[in-house]
Amino acid sequence: MASNGKLLTLENLATVLDGLRATGKRIVHCHGVFDLLHIGHVRHFEEARKLGDVLVVTITPDRFVNKGVGRPAFPETLRAEFLASLGCVDYVAVNRWPSAVETIRVLKPAVFAKGSEFRNLSDTIGHVAREAEAIREVGGEVAFTEDIVYSSSGLINQYLSPYPDAVRDYLASFATRYSADEVLAPLRAAEDLRVLVVGETIIDEYTYCEAIGKSGKEPVLASRFLGADRFGGGVLACANHLAGFVNNVDVFTQLGEGGDEADFVRGVLKQNVTPIFVEKPGSPTIVKQRFVEKYLSQKMFEVYRMNDAPLDAKADADLCDQLRAMLPKYDVVIVADYGHGMLSANAIDVLCQRSRFLAVNTQSNAGNHGFNMVSKYPRADYVCLAQREVALETRNQQLSPEEMAEHVAVKLECPSVMITRGSLGTLFHTRPDRFTRVPALATKIVDRVGAGDAVLCATSLCAAMDAPPEVTAFLGNVVGAEAVAILGNQRSIERTPLYRHVECLLKMHTQNKTPLDPLSRKKKVRVGAGGSGERVKRPRVPPKG
Repeated sequence: MASNGKLLTLENLATVLDGLRATGKRIVHCHGVFDLLHIGHVRHFEEARKLGDVLVVTITPDRFVNKGVGRPAFPETLRAEFLASLGCVDYVAVNRWPSAVETIRVLKPAVFAKGSEFRNLSDTIGHVAREAEAIREVGGEVAFTEDIVYSSSGLINQYLSPYPDAVRDYLASFATRYSADEVLAPLRAAEDLRVLVVGETIIDEYTYCEAIGKSGKEPVLASRFLGADRFGGGVLACANHLAGFVNNVDVFTQLGEGGDEADFVRGVLKQNVTPIFVEKPGSPTIVKQRFVEKYLSQKMFEVYRMNDAPLDAKADADLCDQLRAMLPKYDVVIVADYGHGMLSANAIDVLCQRSRFLAVNTQSNAGNHGFNMVSKYPRADYVCLAQREVALETRNQQLSPEEMAEHVAVKLECPSVMITRGSLGTLFHTRPDRFTRVPALATKIVDRVGAGDAVLCATSLCAAMDAPPEVTAFLGNVVGAEAVAILGNQRSIERTPLYRHVECLLKMHTQNKTPLDPLSRKKKVRVGAGGSGERVKRPRVPPKG
């Protein structure tokens, strides 16, 4: 793979190391991303080399570098080549897995060397502890090098940051108030919550085209078909986002008559999501087809296949009966109301009366613009809306975002209202009269479809766990940044990449900060104002200082 002979595949490297071990050589193994090689890395390798006779370095492949959009800054080929140029490194290979656990089992080193910052065998996602277990399995040991410590992420954030100065200043300030552990604590504490998502199934179809010119006989743009994809949208996407953070999620959703897309729906949901279907008589399952110019990923137009008439009286009564029976079982109910006829006034009343903690989003889209207002809900514990949706609700374009948020909070007797504002970030209103602003963190926009659902899901968990308002808004913006970099609902927000993203955003500011104790993982959820059941106080992050 490389002219100097140091770069090998994992298979070839394992064979070479077998031969070296047979001659009595002691193998030392280092592993990491090494996105920006710096003097701390060089010192680490030099110290590790002294622990044996041969130093092997493996690197995380690009597809597993979960440090936020735009990372790694340098591709695996360049990272590997740079490492191979160091005199203290004998062999380099690109890993095939997210961590070094399997790699250790393949290479069987005598020593697995880590920097002193990992001495407690702890990291955000638990890789180091599993790697330590793996090295013991193969008869080796973990060793820690002692020297100066730098962070590639910190250096990239400081010198190669994709953010404008105002956002960098905010991140620096935020990191003085919260560590990564404190930011992630609400999501970790929400793992055992019983969560129900309610709303319509929407199947997103992306039809990829290539514009070839004007039709010869009519003023119509002609395009060549290139391919198509189908993704689970609507509440299916919400359930999959939540399933990355909560152990078990139920989704109560509407399909067309005869359950016409039930097999597809089951196939796109994660294993820890349980669907509960109702059918809409005389209707198809909703499909939103988007025609996309593939080269630019630019949408040309959309076609909706749906019947958005309300349910008939019998179907509505049956749905309400199911909700009454189900809702008391759940700690958190998240309603993603797309305004396509599933949720009547009767169903909404049941949701508001029976949900212990109710989070709501009412989406304004081409099929319901100006009609699907959040004021349909007489109360909610948390509301997450785009600014244009809030502006439609207030029917006054002259109000400030703060006035809009206060309007919704009073109307729904809602203690927490999040307004997403695109490139302007988020505004989070918590009562009484507290406003928190967090700037946008997106650096790459592929598709905004589904981003609001992702933000709703993550921030609803934070609101249910009574996270600090700034932490909730910050996590919402991190999730939003990841979501807009995904084509539609092609994939969901996952725990490990999100945790690493947060850690790396704050890295250069937190190395010398002593974190507070993380939020208790004990499951406690506040009952919403008007919900039924026993009231339980939600956990709170311990006070600073």
